[in-house]
Amino acid sequence: MKTIYKVLIGTTGLLMATSCMDQMDKDPIGLLTPDIVNTSPTLNSVQYSVTSSYQMLSNTLNLLGDWAWDAGTVTRNDFVLYDIGSDDADKKWNPDGDQPWMDEVHNYSFIASNAAFSGIWSYLYEGIARANLALSYLNDDETIATIEMDAATRKRLLGETYFLRAFYYFDLVTNFGGVPLMVNPINDFDEAYQVAAREDKEVVWKQINDDLAAALANIPEGKYASNEERWRVSQGAVLAMQAKVALYNKDFDKVKEVIATLEGKNYYQLNANYFDSFSVHREFQDDEVIFAYDHQEFMTPANGNGLCALLGWGFFAPSASLIAAFEPNDPRKDYTFNVEDRLIYKVLGDTNGDNQGNEDSPSNRIYIRYADVLLWKAEALIETGDIPGGIRVINAVRERARNTIQIDGTTAPAGTLTDRSTTATKDQALEWLRHERRVELALESHRLRDLKRWGIAKQVLNANGQGFEDRNYLFPIPQRDINKSGGLLTQNTGY
Repeated sequence: MKTIYKVLIGTTGLLMATSCMDQMDKDPIGLLTPDIVNTSPTLNSVQYSVTSSYQMLSNTLNLLGDWAWDAGTVTRNDFVLYDIGSDDADKKWNPDGDQPWMDEVHNYSFIASNAAFSGIWSYLYEGIARANLALSYLNDDETIATIEMDAATRKRLLGETYFLRAFYYFDLVTNFGGVPLMVNPINDFDEAYQVAAREDKEVVWKQINDDLAAALANIPEGKYASNEERWRVSQGAVLAMQAKVALYNKDFDKVKEVIATLEGKNYYQLNANYFDSFSVHREFQDDEVIFAYDHQEFMTPANGNGLCALLGWGFFAPSASLIAAFEPNDPRKDYTFNVEDRLIYKVLGDTNGDNQGNEDSPSNRIYIRYADVLLWKAEALIETGDIPGGIRVINAVRERARNTIQIDGTTAPAGTLTDRSTTATKDQALEWLRHERRVELALESHRLRDLKRWGIAKQVLNANGQGFEDRNYLFPIPQRDINKSGGLLTQNTGY
């Protein structure tokens, strides 16, 4: 194994870091390494290379820049793309001119240079580059022998890293379609230009499936891959992600098959209390969360949930449309947001508001939880003709919701969230499914991609006055990255 590595410190449109912001404006796409660093891998450095691959899932502030609002990287901007970009959220509680690029996402008046797209692109390719570097260590027998890593640890870390690369590519292909495919660290200019070309989306999907298969083969059995570090990718997370990939490719039979396997593990169930998935007091102790990023306070370097700081500045408010979507007395509404006090409890991780404005908040970022998976199952059942079975799953989610003790300590009145009829038509069942996903998963950054994969984004968002066009089913490739590629990286249609 070579011990000379290029440090992944610049972006060629694929990566970004603060130490070379000036260089970013000059480098062609793919050139990641102005400097060559000699490294002799150690056990700690190889383990850290995997841990660092998780970091691009966090909401910690300024991981890729110093208050680089114009680059869209102050924090990971899922809340802009998928919540503000949907009918679920407004940019702020009080409209103002701050960060107008977020308003452009909401109104679909953006162009390819909008910071939202360059921001998420940078986060995702940085995550992929870190994963590729970790895999280059872990797949080298000489390195593993030299650092004396035991076989079980190596196997688990391989599984985690394959999952993370698949997760980042899932975000890329669902946002942008076909994208440059990087599966190895980049060593020179020639390689840099080669990876700038877009691969067909089917090639990217195949890579995602291959990586998830490799992850599943390596992650150990059990609810947690590591009982000491429960935030690590688990077998359940891999299975859930395989089901999600199948869902987005409309392979509903596979969705049912994979979820049946997951259910057979008996790792997860719906929490008795809806808010337990989000509570800072229940992290990695609840029954429902499958995959989350573990924010922690008082760490050096910082590892807190910086989105809580943005909430303190008035960002991110539920839309009137979302507020109206909840049925009367649904306990989930008050556990999601507090309109009077302008709080988003799911982000803050508590219902006392203490983390509002706290950039070091320990509240986790939940990516997959069991209620989400159950609603994938319901959708797959309905789409494959088992309408009563799908509705029964929806009713199970509703039952948990109505039985949750309300935020004021009382129980929901009789007649709250009554069961849906299992004799409904397919169209009615799908309407109920879509409603249930909206309120159950409100402000968890699922809404826009749901609308897109259902093919109803234009209808729903334009009814909300947002100006969605057919071209917007894919986001534009960031213009700066197209420019750096010299035209090798091509733009999506309509931009």
